[in-house]
Amino acid sequence: MGNCAPGGKVAQTAQKNDFSWSFWPVLPIYPYRERRTICQEVVKDAIWTFDQIQGIFYVVVPIRMTVVKLEEGGLLVYAPVAPTGECLRLMRELEAKHGEVKYIILPTISGLEHKVFVGPFARFFKKAQVYVAPSQWSFPLNLPLTWLGFPRQRTHILPEDCSETPFANQFNYAILGPVYLGPGRFAEVAFFDKRTSTLLVADSIVSIPENPPPIVQINPYALLYHAKENAADIIEDTQESRRKGWQRICLFAMYFNPSVLDVPTWKEAWQDAGKAKDRSRQGYFGLFPFKWQPDWKRAFDALRGDGRLFVAPILQTLILNRAPKETIDWANLVAGWNFERIIPCHFDAPINATPQQFRQAFSFLEKHPAISAGLFATDTYPLPEIEFKLLRAIDQGLSKSGIVPASKEKI
Repeated sequence: MGNCAPGGKVAQTAQKNDFSWSFWPVLPIYPYRERRTICQEVVKDAIWTFDQIQGIFYVVVPIRMTVVKLEEGGLLVYAPVAPTGECLRLMRELEAKHGEVKYIILPTISGLEHKVFVGPFARFFKKAQVYVAPSQWSFPLNLPLTWLGFPRQRTHILPEDCSETPFANQFNYAILGPVYLGPGRFAEVAFFDKRTSTLLVADSIVSIPENPPPIVQINPYALLYHAKENAADIIEDTQESRRKGWQRICLFAMYFNPSVLDVPTWKEAWQDAGKAKDRSRQGYFGLFPFKWQPDWKRAFDALRGDGRLFVAPILQTLILNRAPKETIDWANLVAGWNFERIIPCHFDAPINATPQQFRQAFSFLEKHPAISAGLFATDTYPLPEIEFKLLRAIDQGLSKSGIVPASKEKI
C-alpha cells in the first residue's frame, strides 16, 4: 500500500479492485468507473495534493484536491475528488497522523466536475462541516444541494467575511462572482493558507507542464492515442511519445480547435478508420479525426511559454470578459496576499509564483495593462490571437442569440 510521498516526490498506490467510482454515470466522462489517485506531499506535514484524471475523447487532464493541515490539528479539504477506496485509504493515513477532516470546501458553483464529488466525499467524513461558494446552481435543473447529496445539517454557505468562519485564524478567502451568464453563472473562491503562504484556486489560473503529469501516465493510452499522426499509426510507448501526446492534449483542452489542427470530414475520418490496427471500442473503432500540421509544436510552445500563469482561454472569452471590473478587483485582492506558491485544481501544481505574477495573468481584461496594473515594466505576453478564433465565434454567436449577455469593454 502506498502513501503520500514526502519531499515533493510522488507515490502511487497499487491496490487491486480499489479504484472503483460507482457514481460515474452522474458525470459520464473518462475514465468512467475506474479512477486512480496519486497523493503528493507539497509542504512537509502541512499540504498534500490528490490527483485524479478526467476527460473526453482521451483529452485527459488532472483534477486535483488539496488537503491542508489545521494549526489546531485536523484537516481542511479544498475541492474534493472521487472518494474511491484508494483515495479514502490515503486520507485515513493523513487523519491517523494529523487529525480528522474538519472542513470540506466547494470553491465553485457551476463546475459539475468538482460538485459531483462533494456529497459522496462528505459521507465518509461524518464530522466534517461542508462550506460551499454562494449562489450555487445546477444544470439542467436547479436542484437544492441536499438533492445533490450534500449533508443537510452540515452544509453552510461561505459568508462574504472570512472572519465569520471557524478557520479564519489560518485562512483568508476571496469570492469572485457570481458572473451572470444568462441561464447560468460562474464563481470561484480562492483560499489563502497564511501558515504556509499557499494560494488555492479552482479553475481561474493554470500553468502547463512540458511533460505529462504522473497521474496521466499511470495508463498512457490517452497519451499514445493523441501521439498518432493518422488512424493507422502504431505508437511505441516511449517518453517522447507520451510527451507528444500530452502536448497535443493541452492544445485541445485550452483551445478546442487549435490553429495547427486540420480537421478532416467525417467521411474521410471513417475511411481512415478502416485502415486502423486498433479497431477496438477503447480505440473508438479506429476513429482518429485529427490531422496535425508539421509545425504543431510551435502552438504548444506559445501556449506554455516558460511555464507562465495564465487564465484559460474559455474563461477569457466566454466568462470573465462579462465582468472585467469585478474580476480585476478580485485579482487585486488576491494579489494583496503574500503567497509563495499556487495550487490550482487542474494541470500543473504546485506552481512557485508571486502575487505580481498572479495579477499579471488577468491583464487581458485591461486596455492598458502595463499602466493600469501598476506592477509590471513589460507587456503581459498574451496568448496568440489566432488560437481564439473558434472561442470568439462561439462568444459572438451566444451573444447575438441572447443566450448570454454581451461581453463588456476592458477597463
